[in-house]
Amino acid sequence: MVYGCLYCARSYQKTLSALNFADSKTLKEEKREELFENLKADDSIGWDVDVIDPKELSAKMLKKSVYLDTVGDPEKYRTKLSQRFPAIKFVVAKKADSLYPVVSGASIVAKVTRDRALREWVLDETADNTHRNFGSGYPGDPETKAWLEHHKHLIFGFPSLVRFSWGTCTPYLKDMVEVLWESDKMDEEGSGSSHGKRQLKLSNVGFTPSKRKSEEIESSGKGRCKFFQARKLEQVVHF
Repeated sequence: MVYGCLYCARSYQKTLSALNFADSKTLKEEKREELFENLKADDSIGWDVDVIDPKELSAKMLKKSVYLDTVGDPEKYRTKLSQRFPAIKFVVAKKADSLYPVVSGASIVAKVTRDRALREWVLDETADNTHRNFGSGYPGDPETKAWLEHHKHLIFGFPSLVRFSWGTCTPYLKDMVEVLWESDKMDEEGSGSSHGKRQLKLSNVGFTPSKRKSEEIESSGKGRCKFFQARKLEQVVHF
């Protein structure tokens, strides 16, 4: 995810309109690069970008609780921002990057930075069948869809380049292995929810050596994984 901003003096707005900025998605890559270099060379214009990688974005989404009925009402966003920053006048509009030159410039900054980041991205995954032909990275790009289909993993999902909360990933995630995460709270002595599952230590399922006394090992299996209980399997030290 790349956020871009562009700023200038209000007296410079007429000049800004003459620079032929437009919604970055409507411009060819060569034109975006040209306009980006022009605005960088203009001392009357300031700009900045914030690049957030998919892992950071997904991790921070898990730390927040947000309840929204809709995200499409500009007036609600304007009201919220005005309440938070009362000294600033906000203009919030749909398709603002095609209506206001200053937003068009910010769109170009973000788009060029995004494209460059994708070209230079170093994939964490090193499997032989991993390739970089992921296209533009937009939902409607057939090359992007083909890349997602080729790189999906039934257990681990997608490479770290992909944000799993991206709506485009949803159809692919439906075909993956369902994982049941057990609660890490021990439900002992009647505490905790009766609906939660007890997370067992590895020693309880026979994967690690146990230091308990032999008489403790020869138990009824209480507290052990249901797989072993159902098959009446017990831990033994002597055959």
